[in-house]
Amino acid sequence: MSERRQSRVDTPQEVRRQLIRRPSGLSTETFGVASERFARFMGTPRFLIWMSIFVVLWLAWNTFAPESAQFDPRSLNYTLLTLILSLQASYAAPLILLAQNRQDDRDRVALEQDRVQAERALADTEYLTREVAALRLALRETATRDFIRSELRDLLEELERRDPAPERGDEDETEEPGPAR
Repeated sequence: MSERRQSRVDTPQEVRRQLIRRPSGLSTETFGVASERFARFMGTPRFLIWMSIFVVLWLAWNTFAPESAQFDPRSLNYTLLTLILSLQASYAAPLILLAQNRQDDRDRVALEQDRVQAERALADTEYLTREVAALRLALRETATRDFIRSELRDLLEELERRDPAPERGDEDETEEPGPAR
């Protein structure tokens, strides 16, 4: 449904009349893309070369051709050529500005995305820094292999001092006989 049909009864409708209806196949995006292409083309050496050739041919024809074949005579200061170039400039300037505005919008969106990504990367870096610091603190309190070995050696030495281990031959004698099988 259209937006007008969905509007509420207690809300006044905005009256907006279009003098010229846009063709259904032409969106503002399509027009913007076309204007960018045109603006890019006008900034190329190819365009400048072809435009120069056009102007030179125009001037040569209307200067050296017989008076009856000239359509924009020199005596009238090439009025038609001046009009054509002015018309081209009057259309080119707004199209170039439109292309620049669209590029500015794209740059603004890209900068915003870069800023968000940089903030996210900074937050991730800070989080990882805190995690690494926490791991370092935890590892200081964790017993290392060498520490455990030295503690076990000390414990073994202490046990040997308290109760000397029986010799190998004495172990068999002290063993109590068990039930016969």
